[in-house]
Amino acid sequence: METAESILAFWFGTESDDARVAEQKKQLWWAKDSAVDQEINTRFSACTAAAAQGALDEWRASPRGLLALILLTDQFPRNMYRGLPASFSFDEQALRLCRQALEQGDDRRLRPVERVFLYLPLEHSESLVDQKRAVELFQHLCNEVPENQQTMFAGFRNFAIRHRDVIARFGRFPHRNAILGRTSTADEQAFLQTAGSSF
Repeated sequence: METAESILAFWFGTESDDARVAEQKKQLWWAKDSAVDQEINTRFSACTAAAAQGALDEWRASPRGLLALILLTDQFPRNMYRGLPASFSFDEQALRLCRQALEQGDDRRLRPVERVFLYLPLEHSESLVDQKRAVELFQHLCNEVPENQQTMFAGFRNFAIRHRDVIARFGRFPHRNAILGRTSTADEQAFLQTAGSSF
């Protein structure tokens, strides 16, 4: 079984500079790669199942433990179950963990690049309230980082804005409709033909 620290080391590496972390890990984080999906499935599926069953709840006692649980329930399912309904099946749990971390101020004890992933369950939510909160948090984060990292973190904020705007317009993410068996409206179908509509 993996530990919280081994999960964080896999996701963030060992580099101390956030900009270099983001550069080194961008393929892992954002690219669609079947080999990466398989690696995450092989290595972490048992941990994700354990987290879903509450078997790793002791990790919730620390900010880094909470972050590891959020990766297991928010990020890794999107790799392990890409294109399947199960990719979203842990989202509510990830959102609860995110809210717990925010209530406790645990995000303030993490590096800026780590906070990006702590906030992502809000950005993945189909609630406009959560989306507005995500934009607020990413804006604060952008304001706090060193000047040489402003552009990178502005990019994270801008993605949060794009997600919020989709939820404000449709009340859900249209790109999930086919996966979840939801019928798209004519407006959603037109939107899905535009570049970048599925993030």
